[in-house]
Amino acid sequence: MDKGQVAERYQEIQDEICRGLETLDGGARFVEELWQRDGGGGGRTRIIQQGNAIERGGVNFSAVHGVLPEPVRKAFGVDETDFFATGVSIVIHPRNPFVPIIHMNIRYFELNEQTRWFGGGIDLTPHYVLPEDARYFHRQLKAVCDRYSPAFYPEFKAFADRYFYIKHRQETRGVGGIFYDRLTPDKAGLAWDAIFDFSCDVGRAFVPVYAELVNRNRHKPFSEANTQWQQVRRGRYVEFNLVYDAGTKFGLETNGRIESILMSLPPQAQWIYDFRPEPGSAEAQTLALLKPGVDWITE
Repeated sequence: MDKGQVAERYQEIQDEICRGLETLDGGARFVEELWQRDGGGGGRTRIIQQGNAIERGGVNFSAVHGVLPEPVRKAFGVDETDFFATGVSIVIHPRNPFVPIIHMNIRYFELNEQTRWFGGGIDLTPHYVLPEDARYFHRQLKAVCDRYSPAFYPEFKAFADRYFYIKHRQETRGVGGIFYDRLTPDKAGLAWDAIFDFSCDVGRAFVPVYAELVNRNRHKPFSEANTQWQQVRRGRYVEFNLVYDAGTKFGLETNGRIESILMSLPPQAQWIYDFRPEPGSAEAQTLALLKPGVDWITE
């Protein structure tokens, strides 16, 4: 396994996911923009908008290289300056408030043969938490993890709970999922090729898992109040991505393409001053479930 093989496979996964999402939506098609990064490398940004089920979504591939900025070297605790990074990142904002936002990222980072790792994950951000959907989502992710190690799901699920936490709101962004970083043979107990295969399996789980959730909920009727709540929850999503998200920070600090970095933001969002849902409402029930440590497998 070398970096060229990783980038090539990730491009194939981007192609597969875009085809799957177009079929799922049944109307809109992706628009592609090829871009080059000042300093080395580039990528393929693909955006789908105003579809039957998807209001806006992005499926990005990038493979960039060059000199690692000083702030990133300090954050990573490394002295080397030349880097290579490749990955696929996805965010989908659906039309129907009962269909969840979903995010996925698989990535590979390399400084040299001794300093390299895989990272990524997939997490779900429902506007309305539907426990049966959360259970399905987590069980599918556990099945992917269990093919490689029984330790993966509990470790990566706990990491996602910690990572996707909006500290200033004291709530999780959604119902979590799995998240892993700096995964190496020493850490995973697997060879490089197996870790690479795991990364690809996470990527290829995206379409079937999300298609199930979309098709369960895409035709549910919704009100203006439901749409307003959807936009409030989208606002929380924006807060996390702009304040805490490591990928956003890395992209900005390595002179990445701004449009591609910020494609994760929704087309519309709201910030209502001191919004408090009615006690006992579906909105209040959702807030009560936005906390780390929920056992979605057995809930």
